[in-house]
Amino acid sequence: MRPFRLLFDFYINASIHVAVAVCSLVVLIAKEYTVPISEIVLGIVFFGTITGYNFIKYARIAGLHHRSLADSLKTIQVFSFLCAGFLLYLLVLMPVNLWAPLLILGVLTFLYAVPFIRRKSLRTLYGIKIFVVGLVWSSVTVLFPLWGSNLLGQTDIWISFTQILLLVIVWTLPFEIRDMMYDSPKLGTLPQRLGILGVKLLGISLMVLTLVLEGFKDEYSTSHFLGLLSICVVSGVLLGLAQKKQPKYYASFLVESIPIVWVVLDIVLRRLFG
Repeated sequence: MRPFRLLFDFYINASIHVAVAVCSLVVLIAKEYTVPISEIVLGIVFFGTITGYNFIKYARIAGLHHRSLADSLKTIQVFSFLCAGFLLYLLVLMPVNLWAPLLILGVLTFLYAVPFIRRKSLRTLYGIKIFVVGLVWSSVTVLFPLWGSNLLGQTDIWISFTQILLLVIVWTLPFEIRDMMYDSPKLGTLPQRLGILGVKLLGISLMVLTLVLEGFKDEYSTSHFLGLLSICVVSGVLLGLAQKKQPKYYASFLVESIPIVWVVLDIVLRRLFG
């Protein structure tokens, strides 16, 4: 069991799981709007997510403990450099029209981790961390793959963008609840301001709004709505059960598995309902 446990820890800690989750949302949006997604774009999202997340999580630690990094962290560091290499290779192959949105997302990721205003990064500015995460996820999964297409002029795309933004905020709340014991009060996270019950009620409200927004789309799909409804129920249950003291993989595996479950469920429902 120990080799499996080490491999699973690496899968989670090296941000592979979150990268699969982000790619799942890209595939989901592509299927909803019947848009082909190239392997290059999907690869950029996958390796870019790993590179960005690991930079945010480990850059400061690596800088402080450069000579005394634990073996597991060294392995993740090497893995991240390899992923960054694959990312650079794919960027060379990427269509030129996708450079602008990717550059904006890269700058946002950099500013999220690196202090730039009074020694504060976007991550540590009062009350905005969770919204920056939602903005980046929704931009990567909806706007980036469709950039340059005439679809961006459609209202439905921007409704999907808003829905993903709201859901990512909901999925981030269990992490925020877990980190209440460690976060500085200066961060002004939602659980710090609203309390655990208040945050859960907010999450439910956001999911209801997400479902209501589906009714404003010009194109209605029974399979997509049922998938969205099911995912909102699953998200609501996991948010409802979230506490400050959580099992180790509650947020980092179970909650971050929701997009993966969603795309699998979407495939099944499309076969059932067309």
